[in-house]
Amino acid sequence: MAELKTKQNDLSVDAYVEAISDETRRQDCRELIKLMSSVTKCEPKMWGTGIVGFGSYHYKYASGHEGDSCLTGFASRKGDISIYLMCGLAGQEALLAKLRKHKMAKACLYVRRLSDIDLSVLAQLIAQSVAEMKRRYP
Repeated sequence: MAELKTKQNDLSVDAYVEAISDETRRQDCRELIKLMSSVTKCEPKMWGTGIVGFGSYHYKYASGHEGDSCLTGFASRKGDISIYLMCGLAGQEALLAKLRKHKMAKACLYVRRLSDIDLSVLAQLIAQSVAEMKRRYP
């Protein structure tokens, strides 16, 4: 079985953020680190070369495939910031309706910039997702 490329490592979160060329995006990523650290009570760690993750869990599928992933995290991508959340949770649609400008797909919430969204709602979405991840993967 192929080895996973996206795993926790010792790369520098600060170096990752500092390498982001757009100052507004850099500030948004710093703010996300503060928010996610506060909500998860976990230190930020790099997962692969492009994901800042918080906490971790171990999964194992019926197929036998298993691995580790972050409970939540984000990545600064070309157009948007991808925020990794569990989707389809009870009450999540109501929170997303209050979030303001975003896109959602599978396990990713996409935002252009943090000023487009309600950060208190984002904190609730992150807390809800992390709680469910911990429940499913104790």
